[in-house]
Amino acid sequence: MKRSPLVHRLLALFAAGWLLLDFPLLQLWLSRPLALFAVWAALIAALAWIMERDGD
Repeated sequence: MKRSPLVHRLLALFAAGWLLLDFPLLQLWLSRPLALFAVWAALIAALAWIMERDGD
């Protein structure tokens, strides 16, 4: 079964978010709350950009 490019992009974004907010790196971000917010906001912005793009 072939998946669309949208599914691949969403899966890649999910994996990146998981890795960036996983326990070891989350400890790094917790020492810098502004950086944690920036990472979180960047993930949301990337999700919005992917979902609002026109078709390929």
